[in-house]
Amino acid sequence: MTHSKKEKSKNQKVLIVLGPPGAGKGTQAELLAEKFSLYHFETSKILEAHIMNAKKGEYITVKGKKYFLDEERRKWKTGELLSPLFTSFLVRKKIKELAKEGVGVVMSGSPRTLPEARELIPFLKKLYGKNNIKVFLLDITPKETIFRNSHRRICKLMRHPILYSKETKNLTKCPLDGSELVRRKGLDDPETIKVRLKEYKERTFPLVDYFKKEKLKVVKINGSPPPAVVFDSILKKLKRL
Repeated sequence: MTHSKKEKSKNQKVLIVLGPPGAGKGTQAELLAEKFSLYHFETSKILEAHIMNAKKGEYITVKGKKYFLDEERRKWKTGELLSPLFTSFLVRKKIKELAKEGVGVVMSGSPRTLPEARELIPFLKKLYGKNNIKVFLLDITPKETIFRNSHRRICKLMRHPILYSKETKNLTKCPLDGSELVRRKGLDDPETIKVRLKEYKERTFPLVDYFKKEKLKVVKINGSPPPAVVFDSILKKLKRL
């Protein structure tokens, strides 16, 4: 018996990883994607691809409104969240392509605001089914957020995040692809991180209540231990869901 691509997507997982900047969302999403053969949906990369090299005056129209890419880029560099409808438009477009192929997703960085969630969650329920959507909240302190982000580096080629530790602090090359390790200029500066933390508290954290209203269980995970320990915690919780 053959199954349509739509039926296949209905059987796939959607894992949403929330948390403040530096909580390890990308790292855990990468591990979950590998474990369950899911697509690691990195919202930041999708947004970067559209705004970083955009020309002045270039825009995308969403629901009749023009969103100028250079203005979205300005927000990005100062730590503000991008316009919710602009973000959800790009996210939904990519997810629709993945669902057509019957591919499940693990999301790190989406949704970030209530308007995005109201656009995205009903969309995900329709494509994948409510019971296949799981939400994990990685919890770390503001002090940890500032330390992790101000010490974080990524590789220049594939943008792998390299966590700061005794073993990695003196690395100059990415151990995965050999390219130079660099800091995200502006985005991970201490003052910008404070803005990002404020944005998270005021605009992203309220999503927890929204998810609960949508009958989606939100599982809180201590994000402070090493990534392997955090990952093991997520897997144990996932087995019980």
